[in-house]
Amino acid sequence: MPVQLLEDVLYLRIYLQPKACRDQFLGQHGDALKIAITAPPVDGKANAHLLKWLAKQCRVTQSQVQLLSGDSSRHKRVALQSPRVIPPALAQLLTNLT
Repeated sequence: MPVQLLEDVLYLRIYLQPKACRDQFLGQHGDALKIAITAPPVDGKANAHLLKWLAKQCRVTQSQVQLLSGDSSRHKRVALQSPRVIPPALAQLLTNLT
């Protein structure tokens, strides 16, 4: 499942596309959520940019976003603590799973 909401934690399974023309959710990619970001995959810049962008999308602080796995991979798992907003792209995937 690409998106799970357990208690007050939002878990995302992500397939990342770095060096894109803009930051955006691209829908489902297999069992993951495909996300495009503008940062290059160099020296952790893509991971830092992804976490910052997800924090902004879900209206949480950066300390509430944690990279659980996939530090040097396109496949990542991320946890967001107590998201104030669930972006429409994520909400749609959550609804489709129930």
